[in-house]
Amino acid sequence: MPELILCTLNARHAHASLGLRCLRANLGGLRERSSIVEFVIGARPEDMVEKLLAQAPRVIGFGVYIWNVEQTTRLIEMLRRVAPEVAIVLGGPEVSHIVTGAAEQAFARLAGQLLDGPRPLMKVIAGDGPDLEAIALPYDEYSDRDLRERHLYLEASRGCPFKCEFCLSALDKTAWPFALPRVLQALDALYARGARHFRFVDRTFNLKADTGAAILRFFLERIEAAPHDPVFAHFELVPDHLPPALRELIARFPAGSLQFEIGIQTWNPQVQALISRRQDNRRAEENLAWLLAETRAHLHVDLIAGLPGETLESFAAGFDRLAAIGPHEIQLGILKRLRGAPIARHTEAFDLRFSPSPPYNVLSTRDLSFAQLQRLTRFARYWDLIANSGRFRLTLPMLLGQTPFERFMAFSDWLYDRTDATHRVAAERLYERVREWLVAQVDGEGALLDGEGVPLDGEGVPLDGEGAPLDGEAAQAIAEIDRRLQADYRRAASRRRPQQHPGTPPPNDRHATSHDDDDSRRAGDRPRPAL
Repeated sequence: MPELILCTLNARHAHASLGLRCLRANLGGLRERSSIVEFVIGARPEDMVEKLLAQAPRVIGFGVYIWNVEQTTRLIEMLRRVAPEVAIVLGGPEVSHIVTGAAEQAFARLAGQLLDGPRPLMKVIAGDGPDLEAIALPYDEYSDRDLRERHLYLEASRGCPFKCEFCLSALDKTAWPFALPRVLQALDALYARGARHFRFVDRTFNLKADTGAAILRFFLERIEAAPHDPVFAHFELVPDHLPPALRELIARFPAGSLQFEIGIQTWNPQVQALISRRQDNRRAEENLAWLLAETRAHLHVDLIAGLPGETLESFAAGFDRLAAIGPHEIQLGILKRLRGAPIARHTEAFDLRFSPSPPYNVLSTRDLSFAQLQRLTRFARYWDLIANSGRFRLTLPMLLGQTPFERFMAFSDWLYDRTDATHRVAAERLYERVREWLVAQVDGEGALLDGEGVPLDGEGVPLDGEGAPLDGEAAQAIAEIDRRLQADYRRAASRRRPQQHPGTPPPNDRHATSHDDDDSRRAGDRPRPAL
């Protein structure tokens, strides 16, 4: 039985912790005395404690992130009650030791001291500097089952040279690359074992064009050699940096094989300056347009609401600007205060008020009231359900009209008023609500209104002013609404089948997985190889 357990709570089963595997790969002689145990958020603490203690560990190290800190704290509290003799490394208020920073080597030393003595006197142990050559790569720690069922997270570099203040990477001095031959060798080994889905967690994959090009060529060579055995790769891109060497390679990828997460965050130059974000908006806009026009890559583009200095009007203008470009997904995140992130320096000047509980989302600012941020939070949730889900492709243009933010906010307010819910909204009911709202916007000439329109009877049939079934241009407009909704519904129903892999996006469509757990990563709490 293992004396040392590395444990974390993932957002879902499809996620495999890169951090735990980095730690285990660097345990040296202790590796064979260790094991990895992963749970999913929502599991009962009693069940998790039972499974952990069944292995009779002497030390348990927990990976704690913004999305699991509350559940991990409850788990540790129970562990301390029933097994106080087990040493806990990082976690809640009663842990034995805390390791800060990059932990591979520091944790290996600490684990040896806890298992074999002498036990360290210090409770807080600082991680080592970024000597990436001294670190063993973790990819052999992915099991064959991981390769079949879960996302494989990889990194070609650590850190970030940019100083965006909402992100913990603002504390990094620069980005440190892993040696390219090591990365390519690891990719080749994973591919040979059957891995076909790769998710890179690098903050700035395209910062060094030569490295990015080499990794893209690696995937292209295998796609072109075996087009019947497709590869899927996910990268995070800097939006205003897309040199010709990368463009030429990106354009060669077939549909369904490449996804880019691109952080715009805000188009507002004044807000960008406040948060130390350097971004050439014109070039970023051109790069997004080029990717959509000239490649088959799936684009997932991020905006953050609640940044200091951002008003509802400026955020709306930024949303409409991005919607006009037309990425496959627009991910709306609410600003979160990550511990240590420099965004805290604006707290007083911009009256930033954050939730005291994870994920520490902003509740109000000088420029956005609590009520406005609540509306934006609901907007983001409904946008995921309707726009990002891909289920309303034909109907969405009718829903957005010429003023996407204004119209979708009106729909969001109406939907919440009708349902009093943002989660557990059945797909069939969502189609009914979208139809109800659209039909209510049709005037007598068949144009969509911004306010109240045609009345409906109890079965949703539109009525004229005398209570008779509607005909003419308005009836034609409603028939078009129904035609689009029915086509969207049939298409969505045809897609309700098991995915080949949790990370496979359908061709020319949105990525098939949900993003409920991703806000914290976009906000700066990226899973790192540290406890």
